[in-house]
Formats: sequence, C-alpha cells, structure tokens
Amino acid sequence: MAKNKTNNVCKISSFLQRDLFDSIHERFRRHYGLGIETIGTDGRRIHGLCSDSCEPTFCSYIRKNPAARKRCLQERLRSLHMAFETGQPYTTLCHAGILFSCIPIMHRETPLGGMLTGKCLSEPFNETIGQDMLKRLAGLRFPAERLFDEARSLPITSGRLLHEAVEFLFILVYETAKLDPHVIEWKRRQTAQQAHIGELIQEHKQAGLEQGYPFELEKRLIAKVQLADKSAADDLLNTLLAGILYHYPGQVNILKIRLTELLGILSRAAAEAGADPETLLEKNASYISKVIALQSQEEICLWLSVAVRELIDCVSTAGKPSRLERLQPALEFLRQHFRERITLEQIARSAHLSVSRLCHLFQERMQTTAVAYLNELRIRWAKRLLSTTEKTCLEICYESGFENLSYFNRTFKKLTGLTPSQFRKQHRPVKSVPQG
Repeated sequence: MAKNKTNNVCKISSFLQRDLFDSIHERFRRHYGLGIETIGTDGRRIHGLCSDSCEPTFCSYIRKNPAARKRCLQERLRSLHMAFETGQPYTTLCHAGILFSCIPIMHRETPLGGMLTGKCLSEPFNETIGQDMLKRLAGLRFPAERLFDEARSLPITSGRLLHEAVEFLFILVYETAKLDPHVIEWKRRQTAQQAHIGELIQEHKQAGLEQGYPFELEKRLIAKVQLADKSAADDLLNTLLAGILYHYPGQVNILKIRLTELLGILSRAAAEAGADPETLLEKNASYISKVIALQSQEEICLWLSVAVRELIDCVSTAGKPSRLERLQPALEFLRQHFRERITLEQIARSAHLSVSRLCHLFQERMQTTAVAYLNELRIRWAKRLLSTTEKTCLEICYESGFENLSYFNRTFKKLTGLTPSQFRKQHRPVKSVPQG
C-alpha cells in the first residue's frame, strides 16, 4: 500500500509541484470559494496538494466509520474511472448524498490521478435531504440528529455553478501544469459524439424508421465535403452513423465494411473537388487500416469524423472549392436523379449552363465527362443492389437508370472488370442447400 501511495505522489508531483498547486487553488478559491483535494490513481489523498478546506466536517464525521470510509474510497475510484473514461469532469452524489466532482488528471496516455471539488449540497438542507442521507447510510448507525447537524454546515452550490466551476478548474489545471491534454480531448470528443449519436438513434426508434443504409445522407455528406463545409459535414456524419448503428446494432464488422466503403467514396469526392489524388490515396489507405484495426464502435466513429475533417482540409488546402461552385448544382442534380432518364440538356439546365459549357467544365475540373460521371453513379448503385438483393440483372439494370441491358453489361464490365453476374457471385454469400 505504501509503495502505491509513493508512486502516485511521484507521478503527480512530476507535473504539479506545491507552488503550482497553490497558484491553482488561489485562483479557483477566489472565483468559486471551493476547496480542492488531489488524489492518486488509488483514490487516496495526496497530502501537500490539497487545500485546508478540502474536507468539510460532514465528510470527516462520516469517514470516522470504517465501513463508511471504505465506501468513500470506492466512490472516489468509481468517479475517477468515469472521469478517465469520458475525458471530462464527472459529477455525482456520493454514498452519503452530497454532491462532488472529480476532474481527471492525465499526461498524454498516462493517468496521474484526479482532483475532487464540490462536496456540497445543491440547495439548503431540508427534511427530504436528511431522509435521503439516512436511507443511503442505513446500517452504519449514524444518529440522525448529529448527521443532520453536520449536513447543515455543508456549503451550498447549485448544480449549474458547480458545473461552471469544474470546467474552470479542469482548464486551469492543464494550463498551469502544462499537461498534454491530447488523450483527454480525444475522449471528450468521443463522449460528445456518442451522446449526439445516441440522441439520433433514439429519434429513429421513436419515429419507427425502416431499416436500410441512409444513401440520401451519404449524398448530402459528399456535397459538404466537396464544399469544405466542416460543421455541416460533422452533423451529417453523426446522423449517418446513427442510421447505420440503428439498423446494425452491435455489428462492428458491418460498421467497418460500410465505413471503409464510405471513406473511398469521400476520398473520390475530395479529389473531384480539387484535392491532390496522391495525397488522398495515401491518407485513405491509412484511414482504412485504422478502421479495420479498431475494435469498438465508439473509436471507429470518432476516427471516421477525424478522417472526414482531414479530407475537407485537403479540399480547403487545394483552394479549389470555388472552382467547383458552378458545377455543384449539376453534381447534386445527378446524385438525386441518376436512376432516372437524364439528358445533357437537363443536367446543364440544373446548373444554368449551356451543354457545351457543362461538358467543358466537367472535363476541365473533374477530368471526366458528365456521361461517365453519371454512369459511375449508376454502376455504384447497381453494385449495391447486386450484393444486397435477389433482384435480377434486368431489374437492376432498369432500377440503376439504364435503359438497355446490353449497354448496362458493357458499362459494368468496363468500370469493374466483371460482368454483373460475376460480381454477384463474388460479393454474395453462397446459400447452403438443405439436405433432403
């Protein structure tokens, strides 16, 4: 036990010396009037890095009971674990019924310990609070009258003010001690993203949405990447991820397959917007390797958001989003209507261009023709139908926007190197035939 305690002191004192702690404590006390208690990864107090008022008399009274003291330690460890996991301050009611917050202290990937603050009531002591305390401490033989007297001396801090205080302390600690917050920031972003995705999944459940991959969202995300719109892309990506996780709950392998495909599509979109193809090829290879290596859906989702932001940075760095501006209405029109019969005149009209100007812009800015781009969209859709449905090749030909099966077959083989039937054999699992 003594060895663990020494190790905790060494870890934190390497970054947080007494003079730095005093500076943190003084600024925090001046703003919020609350005490600070520094603890190691074992949940035990680190003396010399605590304010004189870090433990209210109520806590001292409770901790005199050995069983209650053990519960206090378990509570600290649980709160510290939650703070490390989420990468942000964790606020809760302790086993005795008072409010406190735990701030995680990490340097890069190394957990050092935490800081506890709060240890207060959110409103003046009353009968309801007292009865709750008695219920929580049942079996530990605390006299109600003495317990209530101690509770009345606790500081009062509203939940809103405590939240503000711990956020202030969180930033203050990392800036003063010059800790590297990279992992903490990563965890905070992951927590925020998962909360957002969770809300969206709940909305899907309440709306009773049918199952299926959100292709329309994918199209809108492509457009935002090409326009280098990070904020809108973030929201669309989370909505798309929520759709996938809602329809394939707990199926991490399917998530990986869907997202590696999405990365390829978005990389192509970034290239169309002017980003350097060689840079994108290198980045996309590393993105896909990372997605395949990760094991939790939370990590995969956050990594994908980072990858999408980097793709948008590539588009922004190229300085060419404006060069695609005149083509954007045409690109959007094609994505919305590629399964229909479309003429060059309709495509040009959607972007207020002449047919000749449309063809020139496609060739100049996308290094392809409008018809070739349209065929790529149609074949991409046909590939999905071939690998996910039992529809015939003729049905898929028409549903993908082609009017002639022979032309569909030729185009499919030109773009994929396979006939539609060969592609289906390679991408559909062989069904076992029941033995009679």
